[in-house]
Amino acid sequence: MAKIILTGDRPTGKLHVGHYVGSLKRRVELQESGGYDQIFIMIADAQALTDNADDPEKVRQNIIEVALDYLSVGLDPAKSTLFIQSQVPQLCELSFYYMNLVTVSRLQRNPTVKSEIQMRNFEASIPVGFFTYPISQAADITAFKATTVPVGEDQMPMIEQTREIVHKFNTVYGETLVMPDILLPENKACLRLPGTDGKAKMSKSLGNCIFLSDTEKDVQKKIMSMFTDPNHLKVEDPGQVEGNPVFIYLDAFCRDEHFARFLPEYENLDALKAHYTRGGLGDVKVKKFLNKVLQEELAPIRARRKQFEKDIPAVYKILEEGSRKAEAVAAQTLADVKQAMKIDYFADQALIAEQAKRFGEG
Repeated sequence: MAKIILTGDRPTGKLHVGHYVGSLKRRVELQESGGYDQIFIMIADAQALTDNADDPEKVRQNIIEVALDYLSVGLDPAKSTLFIQSQVPQLCELSFYYMNLVTVSRLQRNPTVKSEIQMRNFEASIPVGFFTYPISQAADITAFKATTVPVGEDQMPMIEQTREIVHKFNTVYGETLVMPDILLPENKACLRLPGTDGKAKMSKSLGNCIFLSDTEKDVQKKIMSMFTDPNHLKVEDPGQVEGNPVFIYLDAFCRDEHFARFLPEYENLDALKAHYTRGGLGDVKVKKFLNKVLQEELAPIRARRKQFEKDIPAVYKILEEGSRKAEAVAAQTLADVKQAMKIDYFADQALIAEQAKRFGEG
C-alpha cells in the first residue's frame, strides 16, 4: 500500500511558531525523508467558513498568507501537493455520505468539538457546518487515501472519529476506505506551544502569537515581554521552570549547539534550568538567549517569504495546479465510494442489463 500524508491548516490568520513546531517543521522533514509516496497539504478554507460564514473576506485574504507561510518554511510544490479545500468539490459529497454513519450524540461527545464550541461561545447557536466538521475532516483524509495524518495532540479525537467512520463504512459497504494513523510531534514541548502571555493556546485575537512572518524587531519585542514565573521577582529568587513559557519555547527550539554559540557558560538546557531553579539567573538573560535561538530559526523562513512575495500570481498558480491534482485523486475515491454504496447507476452496466432483462421479460 502507498504511504500517503494528508494534513493542513485553517486560513483564519497568519501561521505562528506554534504551527511551526507543532506541524510545519515536521511536514518538511517528512517531505524530505523520501518515505512517502504522496503528500497532500490542504488550506482548509471550507472548514474555516464553518465559523466565519459572515466574514468570508477574512478567509479569502488569509489563503495567500498561509500559502506564503507554507512555501517559506520549505514545503516544495514539486514534492508536496498544496491545494485549497473548497476547490475540490468531491470533499463535500463525501461528507454528505459519511453523515449517515455518525450520530448526533457521537459528535457531541467529541472532546475537540466540545472545547472548540466552548471557546467560541456558540452554546446553543452552533452552526451545523461547524458541528459536523469532524465528518468533513474524515472526508478530507479518506479522499486522498491518507495512511498518515501529522497533527497536534489536540486533534487526536478528530482522527479517532475518522477511524470510526472508516471502520463503519468498510463494515457496511465493503473494504473501500484506507484506515489512517495519527503522527504526533516527537518533541513533547511541541505538542502545544503556549501563547507569549502564558495562556494555553496562541490566538491572534489574544495578541499572544509570534508569527512566522514577524520582523526581527517584532519577534524580539514579543520575546522580551513574555510571561515567565510570576514569583521570580528578583534575580536571586528561585524560579519555576515547569509551565514557564520561556522555558517551554526553549524546550521546543534550542539545541546544545546554541549554547556554544550564544550562551557558552552553560553546557545545555538542563544546566540553564538548574541555575534558574536554584536562583541567581534573571529572566532577561534567559529571554535574550531565547531571542537569539528563535531569530536563527526564523531568519531563513523570513528570507524565503520575501522571495515568494515578489511573484504572488505564481503562488496562486501553485495552488491552482495543486487543487486540480487533488481533485483528480478525490474524484477517484468518490467513484470508489459510490460504487461501494451502489449509487453509481450510470456506470453500473450490470444493473442496467439486469433491469433491461427484468422489464423485457415482463
